[in-house]
This record gives sequence, structure tokens and C-alpha cells, in this order.
Amino acid sequence: MIDLTNNNKTNDLNNLKRKVSTYKEVIANTRSYRDVWKESLRETIMSVLKGMVEGCDIGATVELRSDMENLEAIVLSLGDVKSGMWQEINSNIKRHLIKHNGSLIYQQLFNGKVIVLINYPFIENYGQPRPPKTIGIYRPEEMKEPFFVRHMEEFITDITNWEDYDDDEPSKKIGFDINFGNMNVSGEE
Repeated sequence: MIDLTNNNKTNDLNNLKRKVSTYKEVIANTRSYRDVWKESLRETIMSVLKGMVEGCDIGATVELRSDMENLEAIVLSLGDVKSGMWQEINSNIKRHLIKHNGSLIYQQLFNGKVIVLINYPFIENYGQPRPPKTIGIYRPEEMKEPFFVRHMEEFITDITNWEDYDDDEPSKKIGFDINFGNMNVSGEE
């Protein structure tokens, strides 16, 4: 048993009790956030995204990925297409490089919060895909329609910048990393 006669020990125990209380509150929040996701948030996100897709004629699909309970994701995808680049195997066969056009993801986290990510476009077998960009992590009550519009605007801006890559803006990085080394003007490393 802890001796509570010493004032410092009493303060230490009170600090511990506050931390335990905070821990219990976080655990309760996780359960609550998961319930909100299942009861309403999942459908709200899908409905708002589908509305923006239709209203802006984006040409994207919205799907629920539910492989894992309490780790579901809603994916707005711009789809996959032939990149327009190919390798000629012989006179009759061309191996096309596939381009993934990017996606906006609302992923349920282990603690019931929602992480919003942008997956950048990439072309298979042409460099390395750029890592996803985290827009933010939200509690269910923070997920309001203005946030969805901002997320979609950021997604479209980032995807447009990826598509419009050129060397006019040196700080602008294309969505994959290809290492050509440090070449000087003569082309030598």
C-alpha cells in the first residue's frame, strides 16, 4: 500500500490518477469514434464525395474498402489508364505502361479517428511512386462539409501540379524519383 502521508507522494498519486483518467477517456473515445463511423460518418463521407464527383464532373469513382473491421477506407480514385508510353516487344506486341491517376483517401485509424491522404499519380515501371501526402487526422465531429471541399481542392491542385510538371519551377517535384545523378553541362557525372 502507498503511504499517502507524504505530500509529494500525494501529488504524484494525483498526477497518476489524472493520467489514468485521460487514458480511460481516450479508450472511450476510440469506441465512440468507431460507432460514429459505422452509424453515420462512413455514409456521409461517401455521399459528399459522390456529390462532388457528379457536381464537378470529375470522372472519379468512390468506393468503400472494408477488408479490416474498424480500419475501413473510402477511396475516391481517378482510375487507371494507358500512359501513352509503351515498350515494343515485337512488331505485333506493345507492352503499355499503366498510369494510376491518383486518389483521395479517408482511412479509419486504429483509434477511430480519420486520416485523409492523397495518393499521387504514378506510372508503373517508371521510377518510384511518391509517398502519400497526409492532409490531416480528424475526430469524427470535425468532419464537416467545408473540410471535404478543401480536401478535394487540395487533391485536385496537387494532381494538376503533378500532371503539369515542367522545369520552369525548380521546387516543383514530379510524383516519382528518378536518380540521374549530378550531371554537369557536358553530361558527365
